[in-house]
Amino acid sequence: MLQKIKNFFSEVKLEAKKVNYPSREELIGSTWVVIITVFIVSIFLGMVDISLSKIISVIVR
Repeated sequence: MLQKIKNFFSEVKLEAKKVNYPSREELIGSTWVVIITVFIVSIFLGMVDISLSKIISVIVR
């Protein structure tokens, strides 16, 4: 059992060395893309929410 655990962690270490981590510039660029996308989607969903609530309030009256 202990040997299996040691083997697992040694394989994890080997696989982690194979990972191609992004550079700092790539990471910052990707972060900005995510932030801008979240901002745009939140504005869109906010407008849809306001529109639907106004439509529902007109129908209910």
